[in-house]
Amino acid sequence: MKMISAWKRLGGVRHANTTAGIALLPKQTKLFIDGQFVDSSTGKTFTTIDPRTEEVICEVPEASLADVDAAVSAARQAFDKGPWPRMSGYERGRVLNKLADLIDENTKQLAWLESLDNGKPLFFSTNADIPLSAMHFRYYAGWADKISGRTIGQHSNHFTYTLHEPIGVCGQIIPWNFPMLMAAWKIAPALAAGNSVVLKLSEKTPLTGLVLAELCKEAGIPDGAVNILSGSGAVGDAVVRHQGVDKVSFTGSTGTALKISKAVAETGRIKPISTELGGKSPALVFPDADLDLAAENVYFGLFFNHGQCCCAASRVYVHESVREEFTEKLLTKVENRKVGDPFEDGVDQGPQVDKLQFDRVMGFIQKGKMEGDLLIGGNRYGDKGFYVQPTVFENIPDDATIMTDEIFGPVLAMNTFTDTDEVIARANDTPYGLAAGIFSQNVDTVNRVSRALKAGTVWVNCYNIFDNAAPFGGYKNSGVGRDKGEYALSNYTEVKCVTMPLVGDPTFK
Repeated sequence: MKMISAWKRLGGVRHANTTAGIALLPKQTKLFIDGQFVDSSTGKTFTTIDPRTEEVICEVPEASLADVDAAVSAARQAFDKGPWPRMSGYERGRVLNKLADLIDENTKQLAWLESLDNGKPLFFSTNADIPLSAMHFRYYAGWADKISGRTIGQHSNHFTYTLHEPIGVCGQIIPWNFPMLMAAWKIAPALAAGNSVVLKLSEKTPLTGLVLAELCKEAGIPDGAVNILSGSGAVGDAVVRHQGVDKVSFTGSTGTALKISKAVAETGRIKPISTELGGKSPALVFPDADLDLAAENVYFGLFFNHGQCCCAASRVYVHESVREEFTEKLLTKVENRKVGDPFEDGVDQGPQVDKLQFDRVMGFIQKGKMEGDLLIGGNRYGDKGFYVQPTVFENIPDDATIMTDEIFGPVLAMNTFTDTDEVIARANDTPYGLAAGIFSQNVDTVNRVSRALKAGTVWVNCYNIFDNAAPFGGYKNSGVGRDKGEYALSNYTEVKCVTMPLVGDPTFK
C-alpha cells in the first residue's frame, strides 16, 4: 500500500501523529478470491483518490481476466461442491448474523473509510451507511430459513409442489454512491438463498469493500462463496460475459445496464439480469401541502449524499399558488447548507466523488444557466477538492437538459403547474421511473396521484424513507427486479415444479 502526504491530515483535522489514521486503513488492499487475499495476476494497480484533496489515498489491484476466471471458478466450486448451499437455512442465517455483528463492531473504521473514499460526511457514514449495511445482513439472516415453495392443487390424480432453489454463481456489480450499503444489498439476499457471489467493486470507492472481504472470512463464510474484485469497467464486463456466471445483478447507470444486456446476449447464453438504475424523480407540491414539511423533504430528497442518489428528487413541480412561499422556504434551507470537509462537525455536504463526476455536474450547471433562472449556487465551492455549491434553478422547461437528464449532483430544477392531470402527465414524461414524491394533505389527491405515477417507489409527505423489508426498484429505464425485502429473494432463486402421480388415490377418477 502506497501512501503520500495526504495522510498528514486525518479526517480533515490536522494531527501531528498520523498513526490513528493509518490504523483505520484496510489491512488488505488485495483481491479476495477463494478465501485468500491475492495481488492481481498482472501486478497492475490503480489509484483511489481523496476527493477532498485530489491526492492519492492508496493503490488497489486491477483485476485481470485471469483473476475474474479464478474468482468465478472458485464461486462455481463453492456452489457445486462446497458447504454453503448445502447448509441449512438456519446455519446460513447464523453466519450472516455474525457478519452483521462484525460490521457493527468495525463501524468506526468502515465509516471513516467510506467518507474518505466517497466524500460523504462522516456523520452519515457512521449513523446511516454502515449500521444500515449491518441491518441488511441481519434482515436476510432472518430470511435464510424461510425460503420455501408451495403445494399446488391439481385437477388430475397428481401431487405438485414447488421448490425455490439458489440460482448458482451470481455476478454482482455495485456503484460508488453508497459502496458498503450497495454491497450489502447485493450480497445478503444472494447468500441467504444459498448462492455464491463474485462482487465487482466500483474503482472509485473500493476501500470498504476490501474490509468487507476480511469480515466475510472472519464471519465463517466458506472459501469461494464470496469473492470480491476491484477494477475498472472491463472487470465488470468480464464478469457478466463469463460462462460460469449464472445470474447478473447490477446497480448503476441505465447506459451501462444496456451495455451489460448486450454483453450477456453476445455470450449466447440466457441468464437472468436484475438492475437498479438511474432516475429523474419528480416531487409534486400541491396547494394544500404542509409547505414547511414539503420544503424540508424536497431539500433532503435532492441534496442528501450531495445529490448522488439514483432516486434524488431532482424535478420539482410546485403549484403556482404556493410557488413563492415554497421557494422561499426551500432557499432558506439551501442557504444554510454547510459545505466542507466531510470529517468536520456540522458539515452537510462534502465533495463529489471524483473529478469526472465534478466536471459532469458543473457541465449541467452551465447548461442550466442557459435554460432557466439560477436562484442560488451555480459555482465550484473552494479551489481544491471536488466541491460544488448547492444549486437551485427555476422556470426550467420540461424539455431542458437539467430537467430530463440525471445529473447525480446537488442541482435542483423547478417549475410550476396548475392542473393535476397536467402535472401527472409531465411527471410521467420521462424514460425513468424509479421514485416520486407527493406533498398534499388531501387523501383523494394522494390516492389518485400515487396510482397514476409510473414509479417503483412513491413517497407521500416524506422522502428517502427506506426499510429493509420495503422493495426498491424502478419502472421503465430505471431497472428490472427489486432490491430489498422478500421481493429481492426472487432475483436469486429458481422455481422448480415437481409433479408426481398419487397412485391408488380413489378420490380421482
